[in-house]
Amino acid sequence: MNSVLSSEEFNIDKLKSLLSEVPSMDGLELSSEVSVTEAYDFCTNGEHKVALLDLGLKRSIATCLEDRGCTIRVFPWDSTAAELLDWNPDGIMLSNGPGDPSVMTSVISEVKSLVSSGIPVFGICLGHQLISLSQGLSTEKMFNGHRGVNHPVKNLITGKCEITSQNHGFVVSHDSVKEQSEIEVTHIHLNDDSIAGIRVKDKPVFSVQFHPEASAGPHDSRYLFDEFIELIKVNKQVAV
Repeated sequence: MNSVLSSEEFNIDKLKSLLSEVPSMDGLELSSEVSVTEAYDFCTNGEHKVALLDLGLKRSIATCLEDRGCTIRVFPWDSTAAELLDWNPDGIMLSNGPGDPSVMTSVISEVKSLVSSGIPVFGICLGHQLISLSQGLSTEKMFNGHRGVNHPVKNLITGKCEITSQNHGFVVSHDSVKEQSEIEVTHIHLNDDSIAGIRVKDKPVFSVQFHPEASAGPHDSRYLFDEFIELIKVNKQVAV
C-alpha cells in the first residue's frame, strides 16, 4: 500500500492528489535509477574472480564475497554478458534491486547467456527473479510483499529451516515452475508457500528470493555464499 507523509502540507485532498501520482510498481523498471554507470573494482586481491552485476547492489553482498577470498568487479545493470565474460570471471553474481523484473527484457536476455556460459551464477532477490525469467519461468506481483526480518524459509534439500531477511513485492510463479523440468525448487517460504529459491539442473546456477547477506542479520543463510565458492572451485578444477 502506498502512502504519503507530510510535515508541510495538511490539506487531505492535496495529499491524496500527490498520492495518486505515485506510479504502480507493475511494469516499473528501477535498476537504471540506482545502479552504477561504470564498472569498478571492489576488491582486487582475492583468489576467485567474481563479476557482480549491480541491479541495486547492497554493499554487504560484495563484502560477503570479499570475506571468502574473491576479487570483485562491479558492473552496471545494463552490461552485456560479453562484457562480463570478457573479464574472465570464475563466478557471476546477480544482485538484488528494485522494480518489476518482467519488464527488464534486455537484462533477461543477457542473463540467459550468462546461465548458458557454464560459469557458476548466484542470484539474490531481483537477481533470482531474472535468472528465473531467463529460464522460461514467470513472475507475479504479490498481494502482500515480504518485508523485514524473521521470515521462515525451508531448505528443501537439507530439510532445515532458516530465519531470513526479505524485501520484495514480486515472486516466481508456482505454475510456471511446474512447466519447466530443468528447474528445481530449493527453498520455500513457510508462511505462504511462495518460492524462495531455485537451481538450474545440470548447471552451476542457483538463486534465492531472500537476503543471505543481510546486515546485521539473521545470518542463517550465509552458507549460500560458501556453496557459491565451492561451485567456483569445482568449475575451475574441471576447466583445468
